[in-house]
Amino acid sequence: MIHFRVHELKLIKLFEQLKGFDPILIKGWATAQFFPKSHTRTLGDFDIVIDPNRADDIVRYEPQLSGSLIDLHIGLRNLDSAPWSILFDGSIVTEKELGSIRILSPEDHLRVVCVHWLTDGGENRHRLWDIYYMVKNRPADFDWDRCLNVVSKRRRRWIVCTIGLAHRYLGLDLRGTPIEEDAKDLPKWLTKRVEKEWKRNIPLIPLSQAKHSWKTFLQQIWKRLPPNPIMATIDCEGDFDSRTRIIYQIRDIVKRFRMRREREGKR
Repeated sequence: MIHFRVHELKLIKLFEQLKGFDPILIKGWATAQFFPKSHTRTLGDFDIVIDPNRADDIVRYEPQLSGSLIDLHIGLRNLDSAPWSILFDGSIVTEKELGSIRILSPEDHLRVVCVHWLTDGGENRHRLWDIYYMVKNRPADFDWDRCLNVVSKRRRRWIVCTIGLAHRYLGLDLRGTPIEEDAKDLPKWLTKRVEKEWKRNIPLIPLSQAKHSWKTFLQQIWKRLPPNPIMATIDCEGDFDSRTRIIYQIRDIVKRFRMRREREGKR
């Protein structure tokens, strides 16, 4: 409880620093609001999202944030495809004693958290509890249409499948929801992959951090080859119901190779 309060105070101070940028918080503290008091969510860094149109301004301001445990997102990029204006207009300002914190609407935030979970390749089973509690403890007026139908059918399927994983493996009750049946129809490759990740239990870390140990380094290389099919599908805006993952995995390799060359070229 003390750690949570200290984290909250730091977050309020950070929002005061960034108030000229109208930041929005995702994950972490915002997700913890849905957890029951008996299951407090652990908190790490601050995931702050800024209007993508303010990218140049925030880059100049960023040095002033040095020392903060902040993961700064310039727009939501691959985490969501809804226009920033819609996300911001639907956001909620939570008032606290010493300041305020802006978060996404429950509908938009659930969508973003689901996609973020997928971008980690399905390896974080414990983070499925975020999705579990966000659905279980959603507001009475939760708008499923806004959550699912402001994005493409492919992304809608991503969201439904991720919620379906929370139903299958954590027992999330979906009775009475419009996705009750669709969430049970999970692609076999998806469940097979998440079970493989959980059994292997080797988190993905940067190769630069793995060089201190040959064993760890080789584990990380092995983990990357071939690319995680969940990560590759999301990275390529792919279809969960397509027959094969190979095309997405190849495209993902090419995409990452090009990005690496572009970064090296800028240096």
